[in-house]
Amino acid sequence: MSSSQTVQQLQAQWITPENFSPYGQVIFASQDGKAYDTEDAQLNLQNGTPRFYIMRLNKRGRKFHKITRHMQCTQCLGSLEGKDWLIAVCPPNNHVNEPALEKIAAFRIPGNCFIKLHEGTWHAGPYFEHETVDFYNLELADTNVVDHFTHDFLKSHQLEFEMV
Repeated sequence: MSSSQTVQQLQAQWITPENFSPYGQVIFASQDGKAYDTEDAQLNLQNGTPRFYIMRLNKRGRKFHKITRHMQCTQCLGSLEGKDWLIAVCPPNNHVNEPALEKIAAFRIPGNCFIKLHEGTWHAGPYFEHETVDFYNLELADTNVVDHFTHDFLKSHQLEFEMV
């Protein structure tokens, strides 16, 4: 007997600091010389060597079945060239090793801001319809080696998501 796969649609909402707050921060441009405050990215990069780099991703589409989290650091992502993109997130619940299915949300992010993910926030993305998008990424140098926890919804629930 084979199990069938279900595709669940997630309505992507335009990101705002308010609707994204359970998952992280949205950072928009500010005037040069503004004093540091809570609108600036509240970073945790103390558990290793920070790594700031540009990653090039090719047409990713809108579907995913794996979601990842990093427990030891915050992560910042933003697109270059003003291109919009999508990300799915689930709030951190660091006492549970699985994302809460009912709390997964999708966001559309304009190319004039970046996001900072809280430690432990589950995330799938970046996703987009463009041919290629360059993203800047700030995390720790070894995040993807020692702090990369992934949940596969195909294996656990025979489920795939599509951001619409």
